[in-house]
Amino acid sequence: MQLNLKRPIVFFDIESTGLNVATDRIVELCVVKVLPNGDTEIKTRRVNPTIPISKESAAIHGINDEDVENAPTFKEIANEVVNFIKKCDLGGYNSNKFDLPVLAEEFLRIGYPVDFHQRKLVDVQQI
Repeated sequence: MQLNLKRPIVFFDIESTGLNVATDRIVELCVVKVLPNGDTEIKTRRVNPTIPISKESAAIHGINDEDVENAPTFKEIANEVVNFIKKCDLGGYNSNKFDLPVLAEEFLRIGYPVDFHQRKLVDVQQI
């Protein structure tokens, strides 16, 4: 399938310590960037959330505290994430209700100003 993209779109999948978008943290971030020419770039990073991963979440995604204890914190990878998603639209499955709010909260928590308002948001669950 050929997408008619004006600019790149980045699809997110975030695994977290729980389901509360305001207080839970990212433990794994996987992003797929689709460029207008159809090329793709994929990055996956484990993240030390600095808080415990709930047993319920670990049972779903299979990531436990020991798996991320030596991973970088979100603050340590924030610049990398920002550079990867720069000038891109954003998407995912249930991304408008979960992934992007969790990501925004992580940026707010470290005082990093990121504005998603100038981007198109594509949530395939809503399509």
